[in-house]
Amino acid sequence: MKLLLDTNRYRDFCAADPLTKEILQQAEWVFIPFIVLAELKAGFLSGQLARQNESILIRFLNRPRVRMLFPDLETTNHYAQVYAQLRHQGTPIPTNDLWIAALAIQHGLLLFSRDHHFSHLPQIARIGSE
Repeated sequence: MKLLLDTNRYRDFCAADPLTKEILQQAEWVFIPFIVLAELKAGFLSGQLARQNESILIRFLNRPRVRMLFPDLETTNHYAQVYAQLRHQGTPIPTNDLWIAALAIQHGLLLFSRDHHFSHLPQIARIGSE
């Protein structure tokens, strides 16, 4: 399975959540969207353990099955379509999550997130959203 990891599930992994750890171990590939990296780094700067958290993140990113995922021109088309769909449905989601959704759709990845608002996008395969 090829996972797109959301910020909340990365935090769960760092907190040694057994379900998150198991799912990540089963994944063939784990993709980290650029926006998740930005959210994590912003959170690190707001806390007391910025250097320690940054070091843990770097080790995670250097794992052989982990890849960063960045937007391109095609991503912007998916972003626009998701934005229009959600606006039409009257179910907006945070802007950062629009980018995550666009990347998940574009690359056909299984989204690993706890955010329930992704359920407004049935075209996204999801796991881990209790």
